[in-house]
Amino acid sequence: MTTIAPQDWLISVDDHVIEPPGVWIDRLPGRYHDRAPHMVDSAWHYEDKVVHTAGLSVTIGRSKEEFSLDPVAFEDMPPGAYDPVARLADMDRAGILASLSFPSFPRFCGQIFWEAKDKELAMLCVRAYNDWMLDEWCGAAPGRLIPLTIIPLWDPTAAAKEIQRCAGKGARAFCFSENPEPLGLPTIHDPARYWDPVMAAAQDTEMVVCMHVGSSSTMASISSDAPTLADLTFGAVRAAGTMLAWIFSDYFERMPHLKIALSEGNIGWMPYFLERAEQVLDKQRHWAMKQRVKLYSGNSGATTQAPVPQANLATLDVRQVFRDHIYGCFIDEESGLRCLDMIGEDNVMVEVDYPHSDTTWPNSIEVATNLLKHLPAQTRWKILRGNAERLFRFTPTEPLVA
Repeated sequence: MTTIAPQDWLISVDDHVIEPPGVWIDRLPGRYHDRAPHMVDSAWHYEDKVVHTAGLSVTIGRSKEEFSLDPVAFEDMPPGAYDPVARLADMDRAGILASLSFPSFPRFCGQIFWEAKDKELAMLCVRAYNDWMLDEWCGAAPGRLIPLTIIPLWDPTAAAKEIQRCAGKGARAFCFSENPEPLGLPTIHDPARYWDPVMAAAQDTEMVVCMHVGSSSTMASISSDAPTLADLTFGAVRAAGTMLAWIFSDYFERMPHLKIALSEGNIGWMPYFLERAEQVLDKQRHWAMKQRVKLYSGNSGATTQAPVPQANLATLDVRQVFRDHIYGCFIDEESGLRCLDMIGEDNVMVEVDYPHSDTTWPNSIEVATNLLKHLPAQTRWKILRGNAERLFRFTPTEPLVA
C-alpha cells in the first residue's frame, strides 16, 4: 500500500446520501413505526406522504443519455449512494479525500419534518437522522466523511439544543434554508429575531450554516412557460439572493464568528453581485439609513410596520463581510476561478455532487485539477482541500491505496 500525495486529493463540500431503509425504524420505538419514515416497495412512507427517489438523484453508473426523472428503485441504486463503505471505494476511485453529504428523503434542510403534522414525532425523526449521520454514516469512516446534520425548523430553541448536542458528538455543520419564506417560516430579517437561537448556537459551536440550492423548496423561474433547462441554468440566482440577504442583514455584525456556505450555487456570479452591492451601498446608503421602518408580512398574513433589521450601512464593508463569513463552491466552472482576485481564494471550495446528475464522478480529481492548473500551487491546495479543512475544522485521514 502507498499513500496518495495530499495535493492529489480533493474535499467535496457538497455530495448527497440516499438514506437506507432502517434510518428511522432502527432508532424509534415500535409504537412509531407505522407513522415514522419507512420504505415500502422502494418508496418512503411518512404520515400521508409517499416519496420516491427521482432518477436524477442517483445517476452513478449511467450515461447521460440514460438520465431520467423516473423514480429509481432502491435495489437498483449503486451501493455508494447509501452505504458508507461502498462510498469510500467510490471516493478513492475519484480522488476524493473527504465528503460532506446533504440528506435526500428529509430534503436539503429537513423540510419534510417541518411539514409534518406530528411535531413530537418529527423531532424524534430529526434526532434519529442526526444520530445515524454521526454514528453510522460518518462513524464508518472517521476522517473521511464530514458530519452534516439537520434541525427542527419549527422550534428555534429546540434547534439550538440539537445543534449543541450534535456538536458534542462531532458535527461540523448543519443544514439551513437558502430562503425560509417560501417554506412558511420567518426570514433571517424577521424583526422578532426568530432565528437568533439557531445562529447563536452556530456561532457558539463553530458550526457552519450550509444552504443548498433548492432548500427553499422552490426553483428559480424565468417565466411561467420557460423551458426547464432555462430555469435550471437560471438557478444560481437563488444563491446570489441568499448571499446578498446575509450581507445586508445584521447577523454578521451581531455574531462575528458566524460562517455560511452556499452549496451547489456556483461562484461565477459572485464578482458581479459583490461589485453591484458596493455600488448600491455607495449611491443609496444615505436615504436607506433614514428609512426606519418597512412593511412586514408575518406568518399571520397581517401587514405591519416594523424596524428594518439590517447591517450598519454607514460602516458596512461588503467585500470584507464576504471574505470573513461567506463561502462558495463549484462543480465544473471556469468563470469564477478567473475572478479569484475579486472573490478571494480563501472563500472557494470544490464539490462533486455525487451521486446526482451534475456530478463529475468518477473523473472528479481530473476535472478539478484541470480547472485549477493555471493557478499557483498554494491556491490550488486551498481550493481543493485547505479551505474546507479550515472552515469545517476537519482533519482528514489520508487514504491508502494499492
